Amino acid sequence: MTHERDGVYAIAVASRLARMHPQTLRKYERAGLIEPARQAGNQRLYSDADLRRLHRIAYLVEERGLNIAGLVVVLEMVDGLDALEPSASADQLRLAIADITAHTRTPL
Repeated sequence: MTHERDGVYAIAVASRLARMHPQTLRKYERAGLIEPARQAGNQRLYSDADLRRLHRIAYLVEERGLNIAGLVVVLEMVDGLDALEPSASADQLRLAIADITAHTRTPL
């Protein structure tokens, strides 16, 4: 059984599925926005979760006009919120957002 974080798509396939140039995927990896798995020969392997993240990135860039710095801030916030328990209270959410905001390099 394949886990959603298991890398299964080579960069050529992932770039087609994400509708991005392979160089764009490499750029996002260098920026730390995505971390594909690596195969024995250091070949990148993208998972379904990676593709969902790439689609989110595409939306933020194309529809919201974010640059790399903006993507870093937004994705750090999203990752922090995703890490919370589903039953988190509104106060816990506010504290998490305040914590994430305090630790970003760019003020919101």
